[in-house]
Amino acid sequence: MIYTFDPILKTTIWGGDRIASFKEIDNAPASVGESWEISGVNGSESVVSEGPDKGLTLSQLIARHGTSLVGERVFSRFGDQFPLLIKFIDANADLSVQVHPDDDLARRRHNSFGKTEMWYVIDTNGQAHLKSGLSRQLSPDEYVKAVADNTIGDYLKEYDVTPGDLFYLPAGRVHSIGAGCFIAEIQQTSDITYRIYDFNRLGADGRPRQLHTDLAKDAIDYTVSDDYRTHYTARPCDITPLVDCDYFTVSLVDTDNCKLELPRVDSFIAVIAVAGDLTVEADGEMIELRRGHTALIPASVSVASLRSVLPARALIAYLR
Repeated sequence: MIYTFDPILKTTIWGGDRIASFKEIDNAPASVGESWEISGVNGSESVVSEGPDKGLTLSQLIARHGTSLVGERVFSRFGDQFPLLIKFIDANADLSVQVHPDDDLARRRHNSFGKTEMWYVIDTNGQAHLKSGLSRQLSPDEYVKAVADNTIGDYLKEYDVTPGDLFYLPAGRVHSIGAGCFIAEIQQTSDITYRIYDFNRLGADGRPRQLHTDLAKDAIDYTVSDDYRTHYTARPCDITPLVDCDYFTVSLVDTDNCKLELPRVDSFIAVIAVAGDLTVEADGEMIELRRGHTALIPASVSVASLRSVLPARALIAYLR
């Protein structure tokens, strides 16, 4: 069984209207900033959209199918907690400057996983930018002062971005998605964000949004690197490795009148269609996966593949 889920649309003060058109959703609310494609976050769990398990939440689906769905190693590590949160993000305005705690800090403070993530830039408005990592050395005390005097942005590395750009963001890396970015995000299952700076704007209640200066101080990785972009060369009609870490393995799949067999792994495989329409096949079952949609292939599948007649592109994500 190939699973699909109802998208969870999140309205935000910085959201736009591109998610609705990208996913061909009618009557979407205004200012949708995120579409949670597959989520096991408490209070925002994905629900199966089709098939005999329609209506089950993701945790209920794992409880019913166990290792056949997620794989033996994943199940032994996470139980019925799905380990990834997969999103589309539409930044109509700049997101706050923020950081996420690692596993140890998140467990001690929030009884939660940490939040390591990656961004794949799907599209831009032609003038898009984002911030990732420190551009120069900053001590914890200097960080607090920079937040207080509104100069924290001067310490961050800024990138002009174009479609296909990739950024891996381990927990502790300060970052901000800039206006004009349309992004696919793959991350640990966590919704913990420490907001560092929010451009002095007001929230929906007319008040400045809460900052987490002190919490972030201990979460930041103050290491400075030359380049925070992840470089790769896409291979036509092939699978291109992008990110391989303890929390997820992600590759890019380009198809154009070709069929590509997916790796056989002891894990589910999430397929995120970021350009064009694809056919997903798993042990003889086939579904059409349109651009902007996401499917989950169970770990028990023996042979899975992606193909398309016209050019199409997808991200695949799993745990190794």
